[in-house]
This record gives sequence, C-alpha cells and structure tokens, in this order.
Amino acid sequence: MGPPPRPNLPGLRMRPFARAIAGARAARDVVVAEVRYEHRGWNGHRADPVHDVWQALRELCCVAGPLPVALVGHSMGGRAALRAAADPLVRAVVGLAPWCPPGEPVLHLGDTAVVLVHDEADRVTDAQGSWDYVRRARARGARAAGIAMPAGGHAMLRRAPAWHRIARDTALGLLDLAPLPDTLFSQGVPTTPGAAARDRHPVGGPARSRP
Repeated sequence: MGPPPRPNLPGLRMRPFARAIAGARAARDVVVAEVRYEHRGWNGHRADPVHDVWQALRELCCVAGPLPVALVGHSMGGRAALRAAADPLVRAVVGLAPWCPPGEPVLHLGDTAVVLVHDEADRVTDAQGSWDYVRRARARGARAAGIAMPAGGHAMLRRAPAWHRIARDTALGLLDLAPLPDTLFSQGVPTTPGAAARDRHPVGGPARSRP
C-alpha cells in the first residue's frame, strides 16, 4: 500500500482534461484542483482513494469556500469520485471509463448528478458496469446518464479531443456554467451486447475536483 509511482501515468493522462476545463470561457471563475493519492490501489474496505478525495474537498473548501463541486475521475478515480459524492459540496460527478463493480452503492447520491462516459470496447473496466450503475442510480431517483464513446479504450487516447470536450462540457454544464442537452438525463441507458458485469480491478488515475 505504498504511494503511487512517480511519474504517475494515469495522473498525467488527466492533465489534458484539467486544461480543457480550465481553458473554457465558461470556466473563468472555476478553480481546477487535483486530488493526489496517498496510497496505491483501492485497498478493500479501506477505500483509500475516497478518503483522499474527501481530504481534498476539505482543503479546497478552506481555500475557495463552500462552493459547488463537480468531480471528474477516471477508472479507479471514477469510483472514488462516485463514492465521494456523499459529501454535501459535491453537486456532480463525471466518471471517465469508471470502475463500477457490481453492487456499488448509489443511495448516497441524492441530488448529485452523475454522467458516466465509457468506450464499450474498454478491456480494463467494464462499460456494462457503468450502465448498470446508471440504471440503479435512476431507480433510486438520482439524475444519472451514460454516454457510450465510439473509441478511446481505457486510456481514452483514440479520439482524445472528443473525450476532453465531453468531460469539459459535461462538468461545466452540471455546474450550470454551460448548456447541457435537454435529453441527457431522459435518454435511454446504453447497453453492451453480450457483456456481463465483471469485477475488474484497474489501476486508476486521480479524481479531480472543481467548485
């Protein structure tokens, strides 16, 4: 359970997403911050990344005040962001190829909006797990949506600009700083033909928080 390696390649992959959000005209008054993990991995019931996100939220609140936050997380960071949505500051979560094992809790979401973005050909985390999460969240009254990407894989390298754009527009839109499609939360949930929900264990990148 040592610290993540340096350089942290999953963390570096998230830098273009942060730049895309920070560089948007609608983000003039947005603070973009990075969560740094103290330990490598999820570590079972310890769920270390979730506590790291909560600590980052406390620090961010001290700096910027109790402003609404949208968390953007990739892979394990997506799972951490979804769990951390229990914090009252979190208004929205954008999960990029998130790790959503069967039975991942949704009751804590409340009014938090959730958008999960996944390439259905991802071989590291299961897109079906994302779509199942969206369905269960909706069944509990949460605003949740799934966006199926035509390419990108787990690292989101193919058609990377499209991934950056969707993450940017969705995060800002969920903070009421940019328009969102009217049908985002009413459209059908994607399906992955022939895919079974699998409890895969990826090495994830950091979630990112921004008020």
